[in-house]
Amino acid sequence: MKRLEGYDMIILLLVVMLTCFGIVMVYSASSVMAAKKYSDGFYFLKRQGLYAILGFGAMAFAMQVDYHHWRRFAVPLLLACLGLLILVFIPGIGGTAKGASRWIRLPGFNFQPSEMAKVALIIYMAYSLDKKQEKLKEFMAGFLPYMVILAVLLAILLKQHDMGAALTMGAVALAMLFAAGTRPRYIFGMGVLAAPFACYLVVTEAYRMRRITAFLDPWQDPTNSGFQIIQSWIAFGTGGILGQGLGEGKQKLFYLPEAHTDFILSVVGEELGFIGVMVIAAMFLVLLQRSIRVAIGAEDSFGRYLAFGIAVLVGLEAFINMGVVTGLLPTKGLALPFISYGGSSLIISLFAVGLLLNVSSKARGLS
Repeated sequence: MKRLEGYDMIILLLVVMLTCFGIVMVYSASSVMAAKKYSDGFYFLKRQGLYAILGFGAMAFAMQVDYHHWRRFAVPLLLACLGLLILVFIPGIGGTAKGASRWIRLPGFNFQPSEMAKVALIIYMAYSLDKKQEKLKEFMAGFLPYMVILAVLLAILLKQHDMGAALTMGAVALAMLFAAGTRPRYIFGMGVLAAPFACYLVVTEAYRMRRITAFLDPWQDPTNSGFQIIQSWIAFGTGGILGQGLGEGKQKLFYLPEAHTDFILSVVGEELGFIGVMVIAAMFLVLLQRSIRVAIGAEDSFGRYLAFGIAVLVGLEAFINMGVVTGLLPTKGLALPFISYGGSSLIISLFAVGLLLNVSSKARGLS
C-alpha cells in the first residue's frame, strides 16, 4: 500500500469498482447474444476482462510516470493521432460498421483512434495553454490557433460519421480554454458561428435527421428509428425501483440493440432498478468532484489543465450517455466510461485516469 500513498484513493477505488462492475454487466448483457453469434456465452466477458487487464496496466504506467514528462510528447502524440485518424479511410486498414468508418483493423481487435485523440488533444492543450498563459486573452494568438486545430480534428471525425466524438472533443477543448482564462465572448461567438453549421450537418444527413426525429417523438417510427430508445424505456420501466435481479433482464434478449455497448445502462436499470442507476450516477458525480479537486490543487498550470480536461472528458461522456439512454438527448454513439464494452474506450479511459492520479500525487491539500 505504500506505493499508493499520495494518490487520490477515492478516484482509484471508484474507477476500479466501475470497471469491475462493467465486466459483470457486459457478461449479463451479452451472454445470450454471444452464445448465439459466437457459440461462446463468455466471448465478450473474456475480451472485456482482457481489455481491463491492459487498461489497468496502462493506468499503472501513467500513475508512475511524472506527468511533466508528457509535455515533450504533446505535439508528436497529437500528430500521431491525426495520422491514425486519417488511416481509418485507407481500404484494407480502416474498418466500417453501420455506415461509420472509425476503426483500424488489428489482429483480433479493432482500434478506435478517436479515443486516443481525445486524450492527446487534452495533453496538447494543457501543454500549450500553460505555455501561452500570457496570450490567452488575445484572439489571434490565444484563441484562433486552437480553433484551427480543433476544426481539422472535427472535420476528420465528422467524415468518419462520429459526431459524438466530435461534439465531446469540441466541448472539452472549449471548457479547457474557458478554465484557462480565454475571453468568454470568444467562446460564445464560436458557439454562435458553429450552431448553423451543426444544423446543416444534421439536415443534410438522413441518419442524423432520423436520430433527431426519434429523439423528439420515437413513437412516430417505433419499429425503426425510434425502436432503440423505446426498448430502452421498456427496460427502465420494467426494472422499477429495485430491478428484476442481476442477470434476469429480458430486453437484452435481442430486443434492445447495443445492450452491452452504448445502452448498457438500460440493462443496469432493468436488472438493478432505479437505485442501481442512481448509485452509478452518484459514483460518476463523486469521480467528477474529486477530479476537479485534483485540478484545483495541482502544483502547476500544466497539471491543472491536464486534470481538468480529463475530468470534463469522463464526466461529459458519462452524463451524455445517461442522457441518451433515458431519451433526454439524441443518440450520439458514446460509450459509458469504464462500463460499456469496448477495448479502445476502456484502455484509453483507464490510461487517462492514470494521468489524473499522477497529478493527484503531487497536488496540494488533497490528503
